[in-house]
Amino acid sequence: MFTFVIVAIVLVIFLTSIRIVKEYERAVIFRLGRVIGAKGPGIFFLWPIIDTMIKVNLRLITVEIQPQDVITKDNVTIKISAVVYFKVIDPVKSVIQVNNYFYAIEQLAQTTLRSVCGQMELDRLLSEREHVNAEIQSILDKHSDSWGVKVTLVELKQIDLPQDMQRAMARQAEAERDRRAKIISAEGEYQAAQKLKEAAQIISEYPQALQLRYLQTLNEISAKNNTTTILPIPLDLLRSISQKE
Repeated sequence: MFTFVIVAIVLVIFLTSIRIVKEYERAVIFRLGRVIGAKGPGIFFLWPIIDTMIKVNLRLITVEIQPQDVITKDNVTIKISAVVYFKVIDPVKSVIQVNNYFYAIEQLAQTTLRSVCGQMELDRLLSEREHVNAEIQSILDKHSDSWGVKVTLVELKQIDLPQDMQRAMARQAEAERDRRAKIISAEGEYQAAQKLKEAAQIISEYPQALQLRYLQTLNEISAKNNTTTILPIPLDLLRSISQKE
């Protein structure tokens, strides 16, 4: 009977000592309060009472940064939201160096987002999103390295502008489109004038070309359904009449 009890106790201790962690997890082991390293994935054993463990997820984690009120360098108040992607690369550091790395990354991302965007003008913030993303990621990655966390990507999700600023930007964009349209129209007029000048020079050298142009115009008009008859008069005849007068 005593042997059976001993065997049962040993079996219970053995079963309770077995630990299994998944492929994307690591177990940080503490022995009498001192960290001895990380184990996993797979099955391993812990000494009862003296060993404890904390599981750490190594998969990519997404943190959505809620809209933050930011005053840009040119004194425009906007709301900016972002998304941060990070993962644990050192399970031991993520447990012993920071109390809650998820919360720490979230709070650090919020303050960094306000700080970086507050140093930029609105136009630059809207046109250089990739630069802003890279700068925020660099700052977060620098601070989180000591926590055993790697920030892989930061993306500005949305930039909300005040209604009056949206209307002002719409008027600015419309004025810019009008300016471009006028410039294109003026360039077209200039190019047309250049071509007309070249054509006039050619016709002045070869007067017969003007008569051919008259005939071509008459042919184009006669192809349409109308009753108008046009008789071209040679310019030489008009010139000779004007000289006689």
